[in-house]
Amino acid sequence: MARGDSVLNKIAQKFLFLLVTLIIVFFSLLPFIWFFITSLKTEVEVTSIPPTLIPSGSLNFYRSGIEQYDLLHFVKNSIIIAGLTSIITLVIAIFAGYALARLRLPFKRVILGSLLVVSMFPQISIAGPVWRILQSLGWLNSYQGLILPYVTLTLPLGVWIIASFFKELPDELEDAARIDGCGHLQTLFRIMMPLAAPGIFTAAILIFIYSWNEFFFALLIMTQRDYQTLPVGIALFQGQYTLPWGEIAAASTIATVPLVLLVFIFQKRIMSGLSAGAVKG
Repeated sequence: MARGDSVLNKIAQKFLFLLVTLIIVFFSLLPFIWFFITSLKTEVEVTSIPPTLIPSGSLNFYRSGIEQYDLLHFVKNSIIIAGLTSIITLVIAIFAGYALARLRLPFKRVILGSLLVVSMFPQISIAGPVWRILQSLGWLNSYQGLILPYVTLTLPLGVWIIASFFKELPDELEDAARIDGCGHLQTLFRIMMPLAAPGIFTAAILIFIYSWNEFFFALLIMTQRDYQTLPVGIALFQGQYTLPWGEIAAASTIATVPLVLLVFIFQKRIMSGLSAGAVKG
């Protein structure tokens, strides 16, 4: 009897855990689901009371967002900025992460701790100095003017993830490479980087997502429409009398779906990269 009660308790606990998880996931996805449904409605359905739960499947808002609001222009800017930010940050983070993880450097813990502290600064606290520096360089309203702050903001994350993954690799690999006559750079490119590919891939995805979604600096630095990114472009959508909720919903869906698919497809690699260093100190 006691054994049967124990089995029932385990089943009840699993069911409760599953139920709570589903509720959390549902409410987390609810805003996106509602915006996706809204993007497939007509103008009448968007403003109807009570709200229309099942859309007619119209693509007019997508067409309007592309033709009237030049949505693809903002997508292009976001791809350029997020892509270049990811590449530059990864190049720096790979060298820095390898040096901090594998080389005998003084104050390595202090350097890693400093990177962590810097990453915790609120954006508003550095907005003024960043704006003044970019103004003096003449980089306001330019791709490089936004890429530079993004690289600075994402570099600590990239270094931490890649350094943690390099620490996981056995020392015997480097010893064998030195016996074969490889220097530090040859060891890094030929041996360490291929083995640390999941960590590098994870860092690349997270850096790209941050750069794609970032709004504050994009709004502060990019005041000209020619260089504005997708989040800023969506926020500045304007209608004649009211906000164009249908076009905003369609644009938000276009901005979100690629990231959701990216994370969903590569979730195993992301988890393996984020969990690096959790088992082995």
